[in-house]
Amino acid sequence: MIALVPSTSVRADLLLDAERPTSAALLVSVAARPGVEVHAERLTLTGPGGPLPVQEVRLPDGTRLHEFEVPAGSTAVEYEADVRVDGAAASADLTAAERWEFARPSRFCPSDRFSHLAAREFARFPRAEQPRAVAAWVRMHTDYVSGSSGPSDSALETLVGGQGVCRDFAHLVVALLRALDVPARVAAVYAPGLSPMDFHAVAEAAPDGRWQVVDATGLAPRQSLVRIASGRDTADTAFLTTAGPVTLTRLSVLAVTDGALPSDDGSGLVRLA
Repeated sequence: MIALVPSTSVRADLLLDAERPTSAALLVSVAARPGVEVHAERLTLTGPGGPLPVQEVRLPDGTRLHEFEVPAGSTAVEYEADVRVDGAAASADLTAAERWEFARPSRFCPSDRFSHLAAREFARFPRAEQPRAVAAWVRMHTDYVSGSSGPSDSALETLVGGQGVCRDFAHLVVALLRALDVPARVAAVYAPGLSPMDFHAVAEAAPDGRWQVVDATGLAPRQSLVRIASGRDTADTAFLTTAGPVTLTRLSVLAVTDGALPSDDGSGLVRLA
């Protein structure tokens, strides 16, 4: 196991515009997980009339969802925190419930449609090596092209089109691994080293009962990632979900470490706290 970087500063700024009031949920806060310390954290929402109240809902995996009411007009969202991660203290065991939840097909990862391809390409690999083999295959067969996919595209569209962004890479990895009966999920993360900077999506797999990070994009060192949320696919990890029409007019994300970024050739085992 490779230790995670000890300290990271993260920040996210959003500007929302709504014609009429509606409900919304944010997933921008660092997840509350074993081995993760969050300091100097601040989440503020400011509407046309001033500060807005927000309610935190903590999910069983440590994901921290924040509910609020979006007023008509412009709303500014600001989040920042300093994070220290003790990789040795992180708990990454696959639970009995997760074993089945993350082995089933989901909206963006229809793994039942990938059985033949997965068996043909990866059945020859030992189970412990399948996540790395899948990531290498996805990287070889998929081009990273900004703006090449839409919000409703699943892993099938990514496979056929041969291009996508981080969410599409993660969906394709997850779909192929589940087709091999390897539990897999998507994690939304802050990613120091990512360029251009944005929220990032990666896959996690548990071939041996322990979660490990699988990032077919190779765009940021896995050791530096900071978890925001995890779920079946990006339907569970979107940074903003609204009940009514809201326009995202500005998004800025920053994640930096307090030292040099670790080197990552993709071959080592890395676990995300």
